[in-house]
Amino acid sequence: MNPTLVVMAAGMGSRYGGIKQIDTFGPSGETIVDYTVYDALQVGFKKVVFIIRRHLLADVREKFSGLIAHAEVEFVFQELDVLPKDLSVPEGREKPWGTGHAVWTASQAVNEPFVVVNADDFYGRSALKVIYDHLSNVDNSKLDACLVAYQLKNTLSDHGSVSRGICEVTEAGDLKSINEKTEIHKGTDHPYYVEDGKQHPLTGNEPVSMNLMGFTSQVFKDIEADFVRFYQKSKDNLKAEYYIPTVLDNVRKSGKNVPVLFTDESWFGVTYKEDKVIAQNKLKAMIDEKIYPKSLWGNE
Repeated sequence: MNPTLVVMAAGMGSRYGGIKQIDTFGPSGETIVDYTVYDALQVGFKKVVFIIRRHLLADVREKFSGLIAHAEVEFVFQELDVLPKDLSVPEGREKPWGTGHAVWTASQAVNEPFVVVNADDFYGRSALKVIYDHLSNVDNSKLDACLVAYQLKNTLSDHGSVSRGICEVTEAGDLKSINEKTEIHKGTDHPYYVEDGKQHPLTGNEPVSMNLMGFTSQVFKDIEADFVRFYQKSKDNLKAEYYIPTVLDNVRKSGKNVPVLFTDESWFGVTYKEDKVIAQNKLKAMIDEKIYPKSLWGNE
């Protein structure tokens, strides 16, 4: 069964200062996700599902018109009121429910194994190929999951803190644990994360998740059940979020081995406005090396 690419693009990019998912990075007006989808199509993906906010639909359709002409594309909406049956938005809630909830909203469009990516992260073609190949050989009638891990030191920003899922891996290469750290800094001598007002050192070699994860479609019913539990426990916390690493860890806790697929790809992303020039320069270098054409979709 051919896997689907699910693109999380509902975030408004508050730290970045704009709607970075539709900002221009390539020489012919390409976004970062244009390059991700281009790579995905090169390794075998055919269907792409975008998770967006409803009011962005017209802008996203226009921005990705070239991409849409080359792939089967569907759109689903992550909104505060898109919730499991019998749940309602708590009074005063404005913050989105998190990446785990975003993935659950894709259930209406996905009935096959799928790979999750962030719209504002560059993953690299070989990383997408390794997860595509893995998911192409799983039984979609059974619950299954996997993730691609990058080295932490290759995923940090010079311009501020980032959120990363730090992974612990067994000797057999399976996920042992994954913990979301929401304030990781590059540091001067070594990276560190801040928690409860204290700094905790890191080596920089830790395997981290960049939300490049794969699942069978059986995971949607598990997400829904666990999100209901999260909601009942956290509904009074108007800033609580349900993260996708929690989804992956729940698969592991169910007794399934979750393979960690390592990549030596160079990841880069755009968390802050200052990251944009760095991303543009890296893409230009790859175009100069003929890894990508100057115009991805032939729209010059």
